[in-house]
Amino acid sequence: TTLVIPGYNDSDKELDEMTRWVVKELGPDVPMHFSAFHPDWKMMDVPPTPPQTLARARTIAMENGVRYAYTGNVHDSEGQSTYCHACGTKLIGRDWYELSTWHLTDDGRCKTCGTRCAGVFDGPPGDWGSRRMPVRLSTMR
Repeated sequence: TTLVIPGYNDSDKELDEMTRWVVKELGPDVPMHFSAFHPDWKMMDVPPTPPQTLARARTIAMENGVRYAYTGNVHDSEGQSTYCHACGTKLIGRDWYELSTWHLTDDGRCKTCGTRCAGVFDGPPGDWGSRRMPVRLSTMR
């Protein structure tokens, strides 16, 4: 996760160099998360990261070959979702912490074109909505 701080690490040049390095040294399947800075504790003189800056960082990353680039700490369902790098189909739709789409086979392939999505998948998740589920450790043996 990269905390994108206005005026510190949000230039096109820095984002371009960083994302090219990730693809070259780590590979195109390493996910990159661009997270918004909020001046809540320190650096109170720095403004919050605009959502457009995160979208730009995501675009630069994808143009440089990052297959799984995401935005965070802002409402951006497009930037939080996972897409097939071969055909562009939305594979996992996310809106904050809710899943809206699941378009993967049980072994993690795009249901449209069959391309494998990097990661480990157990099949479709349950329909939990946004509520939290209690965990009882005494029943987990």
